Amino acid sequence: MWPSDETTAVSQTILIAGSHGQVGQHVTELLGESERTARAMIRTESQADEMTARGGEPVVADLTGDVEHAVEGCDAIVFAAGSGGDDVYGVDRDGAISLIDAASEAGVDRFVMLSSMGADEPAAGPEPLRDYLIAKAEADEYLRTSDLTETIVRPGELTTDPGTGEIRAGNGLDPDSGSIPREDVARTLVTALDFEPVYGETFEILSGATPIEDALATVGSS
Repeated sequence: MWPSDETTAVSQTILIAGSHGQVGQHVTELLGESERTARAMIRTESQADEMTARGGEPVVADLTGDVEHAVEGCDAIVFAAGSGGDDVYGVDRDGAISLIDAASEAGVDRFVMLSSMGADEPAAGPEPLRDYLIAKAEADEYLRTSDLTETIVRPGELTTDPGTGEIRAGNGLDPDSGSIPREDVARTLVTALDFEPVYGETFEILSGATPIEDALATVGSS
């Protein structure tokens, strides 16, 4: 089981898949400012300097290729990658599955997945997003049936607004009732890493009026 006491956090190495993306950049910065090592997974060497400046230790690996070397020596993984609509099955589904398998083989127990609101019922989603939601749903289910200690976070509409540090979290949130800044999504992913109440949980998040840790503490009972 992934350790949750603060004394273990100092030596943790966290792999951020999708570290160069809009949510992943925030995750990298947050972990880079902590006592942990933020291993920033990037697709090309040209992104290395930027990720180093954000506090990450770059590792070049492509989700559509070999990722085994990227997980070596890691304690946990934050999957914040996204295809952006290109090759949704190759990245959002198969890439996630490949990383889950690599984590399992390397003995990396903890996996925090950035998913999407609507992934629980892709057929009900907007037609342009349907393939993306199907890909996310299948990746989420694969993670849930793995031997990893998972947390699956499903935000609503993402914005570039500054984060507030306050959210709503639970199941069955109305996607039309709000949105959430990417910065707060990143804070939720980082908080979830060693927050035991969300181990094994899948939940949705939107902006709200409750501090992130307090909101996550209620997830299991929602």
